[in-house]
Amino acid sequence: MARLVESFYLRAFDDPLIGPIFTDVAQMDLAHHLPIMCDFWETVLFQAGSYRRNPFALHAALDARHPLGEADFERWLALWDANVDAQFAGPVAERAKTQARRIAASIRRRLGGGSGSAFETLATRERLEREGAIDELG
Repeated sequence: MARLVESFYLRAFDDPLIGPIFTDVAQMDLAHHLPIMCDFWETVLFQAGSYRRNPFALHAALDARHPLGEADFERWLALWDANVDAQFAGPVAERAKTQARRIAASIRRRLGGGSGSAFETLATRERLEREGAIDELG
C-alpha cells in the first residue's frame, strides 16, 4: 500500500494544478501523512479498520483556505487512476479507482452543502440507474 500511496503523492505534489494545494496551502508533510493515507486506503479497500479520522473535516478546512474546484478533483482522480494503472491491474485496482471516484464525489457534494450521498432522493437513484451510472458496488 505504501508504494501506491507514496508514488501518488509524489505525482500530486509535483503537479502544476494541485501540487500547490498540497505543498503551499496544506503544507503537507509527506513523511507524516503517508502512514495516515496508507491506513485510509487499507480501510477503504480491505476493511482494515485502521483509519479513524474524519476525511471530510480535513477537506472542509482546506476548502475554507483554498476553494477546491471541479478541476482540482478531476486532476486528483486522473493522477490517482494513472498511478493505480501504472502499478496494478485486477479487481482491487479497479476498486481503488471506483472508491476514489466515490470519495471525491461525496466530498464535492458535501462541500457544496449536500449530504454526500449520490442518492439524496429516490428520483436521483432512479435516474442514475437509467443512465447506467450506478455500478455493481451500489
